[in-house]
Amino acid sequence: MEPPAQGGEPPSDLRALVYGCARPEEGVEHVGGHAHAPSEPVQGLFLLADSLAPAETNAAAVCTRRLESRPELLGWTLLRAEAPLLVID
Repeated sequence: MEPPAQGGEPPSDLRALVYGCARPEEGVEHVGGHAHAPSEPVQGLFLLADSLAPAETNAAAVCTRRLESRPELLGWTLLRAEAPLLVID
Protein backbone atom coordinates (compact mmCIF):
# COMPACT_ATOMS: atom_id res chain seq x y z
CA MET A 1 0.00 0.00 0.00
CA GLU A 2 1.11 3.52 -0.71
CA PRO A 3 0.00 6.45 1.43
CA PRO A 4 -1.78 9.46 -0.06
CA ALA A 5 0.35 12.26 -1.55
CA GLN A 6 -0.12 14.33 1.60
CA GLY A 7 1.22 11.41 3.67
CA GLY A 8 -0.34 9.72 6.61
CA GLU A 9 -0.16 6.74 8.89
CA PRO A 10 -2.11 3.55 8.21
CA PRO A 11 -4.90 2.81 10.67
CA SER A 12 -3.83 0.64 13.58
CA ASP A 13 -6.61 -1.87 12.84
CA LEU A 14 -5.59 -2.84 9.26
CA ARG A 15 -6.03 -6.54 10.04
CA ALA A 16 -9.57 -6.02 11.31
CA LEU A 17 -10.41 -3.94 8.24
CA VAL A 18 -9.30 -6.81 5.97
CA TYR A 19 -11.41 -9.35 7.85
CA GLY A 20 -14.35 -6.96 7.67
CA CYS A 21 -14.08 -6.67 3.87
CA ALA A 22 -13.33 -10.31 3.04
CA ARG A 23 -16.08 -12.51 1.66
CA PRO A 24 -16.24 -16.20 2.62
CA GLU A 25 -15.67 -17.37 -0.96
CA GLU A 26 -12.37 -15.43 -1.11
CA GLY A 27 -10.77 -17.90 1.29
CA VAL A 28 -9.05 -15.48 3.68
CA GLU A 29 -7.71 -17.59 6.55
CA HIS A 30 -5.28 -15.24 8.30
CA VAL A 31 -4.11 -11.63 8.01
CA GLY A 32 -0.76 -10.26 9.10
CA GLY A 33 1.46 -7.47 8.00
CA HIS A 34 3.88 -4.70 8.73
CA ALA A 35 2.13 -1.34 9.05
CA HIS A 36 5.44 0.46 9.40
CA ALA A 37 7.64 -1.35 6.86
CA PRO A 38 10.58 0.77 5.61
CA SER A 39 9.21 1.36 2.10
CA GLU A 40 5.43 1.24 2.58
CA PRO A 41 2.92 -0.74 4.67
CA VAL A 42 2.73 -4.41 3.75
CA GLN A 43 -0.33 -6.54 4.40
CA GLY A 44 -0.07 -10.32 4.33
CA LEU A 45 -3.17 -12.32 3.48
CA PHE A 46 -3.15 -16.08 3.80
CA LEU A 47 -5.84 -17.57 1.57
CA LEU A 48 -7.12 -20.98 0.59
CA ALA A 49 -7.06 -21.25 -3.21
CA ASP A 50 -6.56 -23.91 -5.86
CA SER A 51 -3.80 -22.00 -7.63
CA LEU A 52 -1.79 -18.81 -7.65
CA ALA A 53 -4.04 -16.80 -10.00
CA PRO A 54 -7.22 -17.00 -7.87
CA ALA A 55 -5.20 -16.33 -4.71
CA GLU A 56 -3.79 -13.12 -6.19
CA THR A 57 -7.17 -12.11 -7.63
CA ASN A 58 -8.90 -12.64 -4.28
CA ALA A 59 -6.18 -10.81 -2.33
CA ALA A 60 -6.43 -7.84 -4.70
CA ALA A 61 -10.24 -7.84 -4.47
CA VAL A 62 -10.23 -7.81 -0.66
CA CYS A 63 -7.59 -5.08 -0.46
CA THR A 64 -9.27 -2.94 -3.12
CA ARG A 65 -12.64 -3.30 -1.39
CA ARG A 66 -11.03 -2.27 1.89
CA LEU A 67 -9.42 0.83 0.34
CA GLU A 68 -12.65 1.86 -1.38
CA SER A 69 -14.98 1.29 1.57
CA ARG A 70 -13.07 2.73 4.51
CA PRO A 71 -12.88 6.53 4.91
CA GLU A 72 -9.71 6.23 7.00
CA LEU A 73 -7.96 4.79 3.93
CA LEU A 74 -9.05 7.54 1.54
CA GLY A 75 -6.18 8.27 -0.84
CA TRP A 76 -4.23 5.09 -0.10
CA THR A 77 -3.29 2.99 -3.15
CA LEU A 78 -2.83 -0.76 -3.60
CA LEU A 79 0.54 -1.11 -5.33
CA ARG A 80 0.38 -4.82 -6.06
CA ALA A 81 -1.10 -8.11 -4.90
CA GLU A 82 1.32 -10.98 -5.19
CA ALA A 83 1.07 -14.36 -3.56
CA PRO A 84 3.59 -17.18 -3.29
CA LEU A 85 1.97 -20.55 -3.84
CA LEU A 86 2.68 -22.88 -0.94
CA VAL A 87 1.93 -26.54 -1.51
CA ILE A 88 1.09 -28.26 1.76
CA ASP A 89 1.48 -32.03 1.82
